[in-house]
Amino acid sequence: MAELLIAVNPDADSRLPFLLRVPQPGTDLLFRTSGTWPRVKALYCHPVDLEEWPADVVIVERVPLRSCHRRGAAIDLVLDRARENRSQLVFTQARGHDAVFWQSARTRKQARPNVRTPTARAHGIEDLQIIVDAHERYAYRFPAQQVTTVKRALPCGDYGIIIDGQLVAAVERKSLADLVASLTGGKLRYQVADLAALPRAAVVVEDRYSQLFKLDRVRPAVVADGLAELQVRWPSVPVLFCETRQLAEEWAYRFLAAAHDWALTEHAALQRISPNRVDLTELDRAPAGPKPSTAEVRAWARTVDLQVPDRGRLRPEIWQAWHDANHPD
Repeated sequence: MAELLIAVNPDADSRLPFLLRVPQPGTDLLFRTSGTWPRVKALYCHPVDLEEWPADVVIVERVPLRSCHRRGAAIDLVLDRARENRSQLVFTQARGHDAVFWQSARTRKQARPNVRTPTARAHGIEDLQIIVDAHERYAYRFPAQQVTTVKRALPCGDYGIIIDGQLVAAVERKSLADLVASLTGGKLRYQVADLAALPRAAVVVEDRYSQLFKLDRVRPAVVADGLAELQVRWPSVPVLFCETRQLAEEWAYRFLAAAHDWALTEHAALQRISPNRVDLTELDRAPAGPKPSTAEVRAWARTVDLQVPDRGRLRPEIWQAWHDANHPD
């Protein structure tokens, strides 16, 4: 039976005093880590070459494994013991580098509130179209809501709303690791500055604010000060901590639906006040929305019985028909 091995790290100067060896087909994985089990928080694991496993190894724990399976960006571990038998190695990125965290059901549950999100339509919108940035990995699917998602390259943000061909609102999604990495690396300042140019925008974080003060790879005060500076410099772009991915997805849906309703209401009010819309408004200053892909227009054309080729360029009249149907004057 395969075993999970935890040994003493022979490098006395290392801040990670243990070695974690995980059996895998072909070759085992070896990590330096700070503890023998993720009891109160997820443990950072630094991957190292298997050659670092010492010849005169000092084993701290040797536990048989009932199962060890890779599932996407994680490895699920089930130990052959009564308590503390389930954990997971999660492969992600932090500060632009690959990182691995070892978490248990308890550490995951601490940040997972026992709530059920509502399924009621936001602002009564029957089918809200949300633009998902083409570069977004593991994008929200909004499965419990009346949402249609379309992938396009957004100029800023990960999820957006387009009204009359203009990007009027966007949400930037961040995991805690991504938030810390982009903030300390300076990338987040540029992202928030771009978002501030939109009529409505926000940053949503898939974790609790309290988790900032449990970081062990960066000073928590540096992150807290950086976030405070962002809010002072760009107060129109709030940073929301929503505890979990599920709640962050729910909040993003409600925010974008509210922005959609606001934009339509604002547009109607401006038309009543001044049909010529002489004065510049927030909606007037909104940037142009991303253009649809050829595949998207081809699929639309077939739904309205327009003849289009299976591949290659589309005729100008097809593009014009799509524009007339989606952005009527």
